[in-house]
Parts: sequence; C-alpha cells; structure tokens
Amino acid sequence: MPRTLVVTNDFPPRQGGIETFVHAMTVRFPPDRVAVYTSGTPGDRAHDARLPFPVVRDRARVLLPTRRVTARAVELARRFDCDSVWFGAAAPLGLMAGELRRRTDVRRLVATTHGHEVWWARTPGARALLRRIGAGVNSVTCLGSYTRAGSPPPSDRRRRRACGGSRRAWTPRCSGDRRRGRRGCGSGTAWARGRSCCARRGSSRARDRTR
Repeated sequence: MPRTLVVTNDFPPRQGGIETFVHAMTVRFPPDRVAVYTSGTPGDRAHDARLPFPVVRDRARVLLPTRRVTARAVELARRFDCDSVWFGAAAPLGLMAGELRRRTDVRRLVATTHGHEVWWARTPGARALLRRIGAGVNSVTCLGSYTRAGSPPPSDRRRRRACGGSRRAWTPRCSGDRRRGRRGCGSGTAWARGRSCCARRGSSRARDRTR
C-alpha cells in the first residue's frame, strides 16, 4: 500500500514547535501509510523504537538538499512505495521536490511553511529559491496569516493547515506576550513569530498526548 514519505529536520526527540507539529501530524497516519526520513539526534534510537512506523535517520545532524541526501530520499521513496511526500518545513528541503518527482512514482508533494520561510521571502536570493520550492510542489501549507505571507506559490495553491495535536497540548503556558495584548507563546502563530519560550515544555506534553 502506498505511503507518504515525511522528509524533515524537525522530528522528536529534538524539541521545538515545528518538531511537535510534525510529530502530531505524522502519528495520525495509519502506521502502514507513512515513513519518516530525518536527521540524527541524541536519543533517537530509543524514541524511534516506540513508534509504529519506520523512521530512517541520516548520519547528518542537519539534512540539506545535497546530491547525497536527495539520492537517499529517492531511494526511500522507492523502498517504501511512496506516492506522496510531505516536507515538514518547506525550506530548504523542498528543493528536492523536482528530483523526487522525476525519479520516483511520487506524484503529490506538499511543503509546510512555519516562520523561517518568511525571512527567505524577504531576501532576494533566498526568495528565488522559495519560489522554486513553490513551483516544485503541489501545495504549500501555512499555519496562519503570518506564514501565509511567506508562502511562495499563487494563492490558489496555498492551504491552511492547523495543528494536529490536542487543544490542551497547544494551550499557552506563559504570559510573556499578554502585556502586549497577544496570546501566550503556546500557539502555532506565536511560534511562527519566533516567540518560543514554552516550546520545550509544550513539545514534550504534546508528544505524550498524541501517542
């Protein structure tokens, strides 16, 4: 049965807002319909052993769209009979979309924007790469209006994607921004604004509640 290959640098046990989001979405797939290709991080063996789907760790601590990493993604898409790919963070790994489409049976590619893509969109050289990512995938999803501004494709190819975790897992745990009239830092939109003081505490709680 075809699977979705999740290609990401942001996966537990590494902690943070994007990691929590990607994990929460991935565990909602049927176990036989998803596989993960991600970077290595301390403690990953014990973590991955508890998951019901395959997780392939690269030797690198940070995946970049190099020839070697792209070739490995192609090999895994073939090995797991994948017909779709989800880039947990659009930039920079979404630059592999074209090769995956040309060299595998993958026909649907989705990339998610978070916060750093907004910086890419404001920088001339990086903006061109972001547009290339948008042209290479079928859809670019965003978590809110802030990251929508950094989504590269035309508006008819953008999709809003809410968090896959429970509502309690994403409840703000601090009042760091309330004096400015904003919500606390537990929401995806707040994380996109770079306000991540609760990311470490919130991510561990979200993982526990989504298993």
